[in-house]
Amino acid sequence: MVTLPSLKQLRYLLALSEHLSFTRAAEACFVTQSTLSAGLKELEAQLGVRLVERNRQTVLMTPAGLEAVRRAHSLLAAAQDLVEVVAGTGEAMTGLLHLGVIPTIAPFLLPAALPEIRARHPKLRLALREDLTPNLLSRLERGELDFALIALPYDTGRLLVEPLFDDELWLVARREDPQLSARELRMSATLADRLLLLEEGHCLRDHVLAACPHDPRGKRNEMVTATSLLTLVQMIESGLGVGLLPAMAVRAGLVASPALLARPLTPASPTRTVAIVARASSARSAEFHALASLLRALADRAAMGIRLAAAD
Repeated sequence: MVTLPSLKQLRYLLALSEHLSFTRAAEACFVTQSTLSAGLKELEAQLGVRLVERNRQTVLMTPAGLEAVRRAHSLLAAAQDLVEVVAGTGEAMTGLLHLGVIPTIAPFLLPAALPEIRARHPKLRLALREDLTPNLLSRLERGELDFALIALPYDTGRLLVEPLFDDELWLVARREDPQLSARELRMSATLADRLLLLEEGHCLRDHVLAACPHDPRGKRNEMVTATSLLTLVQMIESGLGVGLLPAMAVRAGLVASPALLARPLTPASPTRTVAIVARASSARSAEFHALASLLRALADRAAMGIRLAAAD
């Protein structure tokens, strides 16, 4: 009978791959260095392959070690889900839930959503983490997050995906910008050449590029990329260019300066889709669908308020 690796051995392997130091990996696992080293040697013996290259100066993962690390992430996340299923009371929306949110959603959706969640589900405690999409999805797959709020399109692999609502991208420019005076505002080559972008890693950057029939990646634009939406708005206000911003950010007051104006494009503004994602093996499917329904209802309510205000 084949001896299977233990979860403890897999945790040792992941800690070593992260720190590339037996001393720091042992500290992260709260064990002695000799215990960690012995556990890894036993794991290598069980698998019949070297996972780690080590000498006095360096620690490197072998190709087999890298593959083992990749699979260990999924195994430990699935084990965590198993524990939650077995140990849970079966009552949805209780306990601690780790939620990741991208920076172009968090400050505009959460202020309205969190009080509603607390009011409806007082037994639920949210631990929030704001980060870029690839980092959130990596944490989700490793079991460090339960769910994540991201924007589509984005390659989510085999994750569970629940689309919530569409969020238009509006053009933001200085109020006196002559191109804003046009009756129909279209994404022209001239506008595309003036577009300011977020830096690499932000999915909104890719959404903006995909919305442009002309590629807005000239040398001048690349030299003035922004690290956040707030910085992007400040750059637009200073006259460096124009930008495509999420309508949720505009409605939340990010473009409140009297010097700026935000307008949807014609015939239809490009959109991104806000979605919630989870592991396919997640033990918290009830919370996943309940939270999705709540956020979707909030978005519908906000859209109705906007339509009523426009009618008045």
